[in-house]
Amino acid sequence: MKKRAIFIFIGVLIIITESFSQESFHPGKVLRINAINPGIEYEIPLFNQSIFAVNVGVGYGGSHPNLTTYASGWLYLIAPFADIHYRNYYNLEKRLDKGKSIQYNAGNFWGLRMLTRGKALSSNFTRTNDYDFAVGPTWGLQRSFGKINLLFDVGFVYYFDTKGNDGFVPTLELNIGYNFGL
Repeated sequence: MKKRAIFIFIGVLIIITESFSQESFHPGKVLRINAINPGIEYEIPLFNQSIFAVNVGVGYGGSHPNLTTYASGWLYLIAPFADIHYRNYYNLEKRLDKGKSIQYNAGNFWGLRMLTRGKALSSNFTRTNDYDFAVGPTWGLQRSFGKINLLFDVGFVYYFDTKGNDGFVPTLELNIGYNFGL
């Protein structure tokens, strides 16, 4: 438990210290409907160049090695999720200088992600617990083509359940959505 608390504390400390940037971009609020992992996402600005995003829905997921029993072959899970993401955008002035759009918070970012999944609606494996959590750093990019949004990020997460099972795994997120400006 101490390791988890230290990990989270260090992550929050890094985010706070890195959030105060010299660039002066102020992100906007965005409401988005995502399609690949169906959900509703809301982005709100925090500091210069950073946002806090909450995405809730029902989506596809795989298994985490130490949280799975009775599994073989291609594994899938369809379950409700809550995806909370802090994103710090770092190339916005360069995008503007090149004449590229930063509408709907389009840019490259690094961040911290926390994902929780609930009880499976459908699955071909057994989990050690109905609820699991993952937290870790990410790097990615977000682009908007009119109202269409593309999000891609990669990272490495520490995952765990409420019974004490845990581990580390790389992560990848790809999503396409429809933006509603607020």
